[in-house]
Amino acid sequence: MIQITLPDGSQREFPGPVTVAEVAASIGAGLAKAALAGKVDGKVVDTSYQMKANSALSIITAKDADGLEVIRHSTAHLLAYAVKELFPEAQVTIGPVIEHGFFYDFSYKRPFTPEDLVAIEKKMAQLAALDEPVVRRVLPRDEAVAYFKSLGEHYKAEIIASIPANEDVSLYREGKFEDLCRGPHVPSTGKLKHFKLMKVAGAYWRGDHKNEMLQRIYGTAWATKDELQQHLTMLEEAEKRDHRKLGRELDLFHIDEHSPGTVFWHPKGWTLWQGVEQYMRKVYQDNGYLEVKGPQILDKSLWEKTGHWDKYRENMFVTESEKRDYALKPMNCPGHILIYKHGIKSYRDLPLRFGEFGACHRNEPSGGLHGIMRVRAFTQDDGHIFCTEDQIQAEVVAFTTLLQKVYKDFGFTNIIYKLSTRPEKRIGTEESWDRAEHALAEGLRASGCDFEYLPGEGAFYGPKIEYTLKDALGRPWQCGTIQVDPNLPERLDAEFVGEDGARHRPIMLHRAIVGSLERFIGILIEESAGALPAWLAPVQVAVLNITDAQADYCRSVAKTLQNQGLRVNLDLRNEKITYKIREHSMQKLPYLVVIGDKEMAAGAVAVRARGGQDLGAMSLDAFVQRITSDIANKSAA
Repeated sequence: MIQITLPDGSQREFPGPVTVAEVAASIGAGLAKAALAGKVDGKVVDTSYQMKANSALSIITAKDADGLEVIRHSTAHLLAYAVKELFPEAQVTIGPVIEHGFFYDFSYKRPFTPEDLVAIEKKMAQLAALDEPVVRRVLPRDEAVAYFKSLGEHYKAEIIASIPANEDVSLYREGKFEDLCRGPHVPSTGKLKHFKLMKVAGAYWRGDHKNEMLQRIYGTAWATKDELQQHLTMLEEAEKRDHRKLGRELDLFHIDEHSPGTVFWHPKGWTLWQGVEQYMRKVYQDNGYLEVKGPQILDKSLWEKTGHWDKYRENMFVTESEKRDYALKPMNCPGHILIYKHGIKSYRDLPLRFGEFGACHRNEPSGGLHGIMRVRAFTQDDGHIFCTEDQIQAEVVAFTTLLQKVYKDFGFTNIIYKLSTRPEKRIGTEESWDRAEHALAEGLRASGCDFEYLPGEGAFYGPKIEYTLKDALGRPWQCGTIQVDPNLPERLDAEFVGEDGARHRPIMLHRAIVGSLERFIGILIEESAGALPAWLAPVQVAVLNITDAQADYCRSVAKTLQNQGLRVNLDLRNEKITYKIREHSMQKLPYLVVIGDKEMAAGAVAVRARGGQDLGAMSLDAFVQRITSDIANKSAA
């Protein structure tokens, strides 16, 4: 007898080997129909998988995260099936699951067009409707190579040939299409109902620019029609909020081919930048940080000592002067240690907190650049805390509290906390790792944060906490971090004199709240859809006249507002007031002040808030009080 243990602890006995599908059927017809896969002793398998010994089993349906992954992986194969049906000469390569969907790379004689994508998606729906069984078989590696060569699938044959000769490979067939895959897959194509092809892009074979450029078709797949529609709606909203589009429309910045991966900030964009930087500078000043500034170029020998030259050289911009090699700094930490080392430090000086708005350069691949979110030149709100091991927990508590306040001021309250622990390859003793991980975990608990562990995701020298915020569309952005590093102080010989009079190594805590200012501003633009809160808006109020008769009064109003420290646009153009209101509204200004004869006679202003809300006439003092209150409270208009 074979005993199968289900998630609720109940057990079922079978006289001999039994498949996942058969166990599901023994529980009920509904579950048998819904089953997409199974999880046997923690491993996800096909419903046809046969259990030959006592096992723990979970039946996976579309409601499970594993089920959604199986759906997406199977839909990638359905895509390849449809392409082969419509374009028999196309060669298939790889088709993995990615976040929210999948892609598949193809080699074909001409570029796929938008019309091709429509036809492929239609063919996928037709093939799914046939509800053809998805059947697995296993072949020795060399037989599989010969099989795919016979089909003219040379890319597939090359992939299989790279597998060790003594290994078998699994193939999955649906109808006339068979593909290499480890699986698992849905039992039949009829399970695949809610999908959409999104776009086609270029991708080098095996990710190497020396190889052929393939065509990558992206798609998304979901368990239900509603989930698919919600995702498509979210993508539409994300497109409206795209910071690159809004950057152009609001005249904030541009990216120029003369300097790829860097940002040209326009006056309004630089005003926004300064709003973020000056806010963070105040955060430094109010929380015990000493602002420093390190040089942009450092000698190669320093990067060799830190280990960056060996491990990060390809991402560094290098230069030479008088037969000495230098690199533009890709991070600020070595410079901060050199500042720390300038003069003897005592245990009484610790914790010592340095902060820098440090400009960094990283030679990112051109294909990975994305607006101001992913650039080659960026500025970080970079901070480093030099402390003792016993001070780590308190610093984590203080940093987490500070980060939460900063994110709240910028409008983010949904924060995800993750603790990355020791990887397999690491330096330091187990005891030092235990203490560091314990300090980070207890710091989060003392801050009242629920968090998840990421086992093995820490750096080779120390664990770290990642702080991920979620925006209005539910998208995660990992911005903040605090990381324990005893390694760099050791490499660069940083010391302090302890209470015992002896020399000791400090612990270095790398920490950032917003991270790259460029990226964070991009997030802010997309979070607000360009309608930035009054305290950050490059222009906070526009003063508009109806006729020339109010021009002098408008100038007086604008001057009064400017004297209150407000950013004002005075618009005295000889245009219809409706035109001016519409134009400034499209610029998403927090407030418009409209002045006609009536307002001028009363010494008042007519105020419109963003979104077309008519606040009516009020005294200038009342308006000043309203807008300055918005700014002081970091609230949106």
